[in-house]
Amino acid sequence: MTGTPHIEAAKGDFAATVLMPGDPLRAQALAENHLDDLRVVNRVRNMLGFTGTFKGRRVSIMGSGMGMPSISIYAHELFDYYGVSQIIRVGTCGGLVGDMQVGELVLADCADTDSAMIRQYPGSASTIAADPVLLQRVHSEARARGLGIRTGKVFATDWFYHPDAGFIDRLQASGVLAIDMESAALYALARQQGKRALTLLSVSDVIPTGERATHEARQNAFGTAIEVVLDAVLQIEVDA
Repeated sequence: MTGTPHIEAAKGDFAATVLMPGDPLRAQALAENHLDDLRVVNRVRNMLGFTGTFKGRRVSIMGSGMGMPSISIYAHELFDYYGVSQIIRVGTCGGLVGDMQVGELVLADCADTDSAMIRQYPGSASTIAADPVLLQRVHSEARARGLGIRTGKVFATDWFYHPDAGFIDRLQASGVLAIDMESAALYALARQQGKRALTLLSVSDVIPTGERATHEARQNAFGTAIEVVLDAVLQIEVDA
């Protein structure tokens, strides 16, 4: 690392698997609702990080902030210094399919982007795939548990309020399921570092219909889906 670290914790404070919602308060809610033996391992800049256990296995949950530059800082430090082997982004998205419902889940098998950041990664392309093992395990576990998840491409953009009036129409025409602001950078960084990454998103806004989740619903998104994800991804640690 160069410069001042954005995470200040002991080297063993983070587990090998980290869930990363954008909002640190959502990280706190997820940790308190799903982990046992919980302790705070990072408070720097109020980007809260927690480590606890799930069914006896260590796991960490930490906020990432909003946007690709922010998640790249935290994911880089977790991968590079803290020995994290897999990061699962759990965030919200804007759904692009008209029959989507608020709260519906989207599993990103790949992420496209308009961000110039991605061009800086060696061998980069605008579309970056999720880790295939994580993707297959989470998808299979979700189906086995009867959890409905749409799987497909998401588009990670640097724009929250995009200035191009035709932007959404082009994404819909190309078959993109949803928009977020982080997935492409996380996938590119994981590929560069030889680590695993996956994104699971909850639809907070259905863009074609204008339906929106309340702030409380966004804060408490995912519910039992987190346990499905943890059952799947922690097994990969055992197999590795």
